[in-house]
Amino acid sequence: MKKILVDSNVILDIVTEDPNWFDWSANKLAEYAQLTQLNINPIIYAEVSTGFEKIEELEAVLPINIFQRLNLPWEAAFLAGKCFINYRKKGGTKQSPLPDFYIGAHAAVKNMMLLTRDVNRYRTYFPNLELIVPES
Repeated sequence: MKKILVDSNVILDIVTEDPNWFDWSANKLAEYAQLTQLNINPIIYAEVSTGFEKIEELEAVLPINIFQRLNLPWEAAFLAGKCFINYRKKGGTKQSPLPDFYIGAHAAVKNMMLLTRDVNRYRTYFPNLELIVPES
């Protein structure tokens, strides 16, 4: 089975005990942790970190034996920029590339699956990316 990049929204669902998404996110993480390697990158780490005062608290939530830390490949940065240009051409208003473009590009160039709840953006800008998402 392919490696999985875990989007920050899935981790944050668990950390915040989100009433709508906790069960789905916790179940998917547990399921896929039994099957393959779970991965995060510095952008996901940064997004999750905003809810913590100390790095030790964050490290306890993202233990390295469960979440392998991967560097963001240069090819992913290039692809993220191209997807961002497409986003702007379609009327997107953000002025700099969004973390989601980097996360999607990372999963795409490293041929990983992406565990996320952000279905629309990833399907729009990364149509060939294998997603693990909630059922409609």
